[in-house]
Amino acid sequence: MSSAEKTHTVSEEEFMNKRPATPEPKKNSSEASDKESDMKNAHLKGDNVTISYGSEQAVKNVDIRFPTNKITAVIGPSGCGKSTLLRAFNRMNDFIPSASVEGSLTYRDMDLYGKDIDPVEVRLRIGMVFQKPNPFPKTIYKNIAWAPQINGYKGDIDELVESSLRSAALWDEVSDRLHDSALGLSGGQQQRLCIARALAMKPEVLLMDEPCSALDPVSTSHIEDLMLELKKQYTIVIVTHNMQQAARVSDYTAFMESGVLIEFDDTGTIFTKPSVQRTEDYVSGRFG
Repeated sequence: MSSAEKTHTVSEEEFMNKRPATPEPKKNSSEASDKESDMKNAHLKGDNVTISYGSEQAVKNVDIRFPTNKITAVIGPSGCGKSTLLRAFNRMNDFIPSASVEGSLTYRDMDLYGKDIDPVEVRLRIGMVFQKPNPFPKTIYKNIAWAPQINGYKGDIDELVESSLRSAALWDEVSDRLHDSALGLSGGQQQRLCIARALAMKPEVLLMDEPCSALDPVSTSHIEDLMLELKKQYTIVIVTHNMQQAARVSDYTAFMESGVLIEFDDTGTIFTKPSVQRTEDYVSGRFG
């Protein structure tokens, strides 16, 4: 092989060094006003939220706002309640018999746990992407088309499949093998397929529970770039253990510990000048 043909393998360290740096904290009155506006206009809200499994409280009296068309990262040590909180917003905890939810969780002033609210409708408007890619054991095409079809989609299903895959930055990689099994895709491609599957249902909010934890650095980069693009159309909430990821992609960050929301602020402030010592200890790696 000639020197011109040799390829350079990028190390994980080199790769991550190319990613955007931690944003600066908001400093002036204009930026502070932007934050106030973001909070005021947030559609997804939790007030005095307590979530229990039997007699054990996993989330305790949390008040939180997720700004519209922004990315909010929820961080904290394992078992702090961040995934439990996330899943409550699209009623995934309904599938756990011992789980109970108190307080108010609303979207566009709609009580997500109201007596007349259909959980299926909630999940159509508030989509979810899980930690491990979980494509259906079907073709790539059917992974996108199946749910809209059984929910009575009346439009052009081919067009929906293509637009969803394009939105997830996957179309160019799979357009010539739509009828192959989705299980033959790489882990990163499978996760983007799962994102495309969620987008096909036309949600307004996308919840992502550690979507990159099982992926390599290059696949992680694809997902992060995708999130930055998707926030133009969707409100995104991501649970992550990866501090660098939270710093790279999120506009706001919430830090939880032992079921309690310790601090919520713009990401620059959380990572460079938090107001709570416990937050600084966590983001600087002193525990967790």
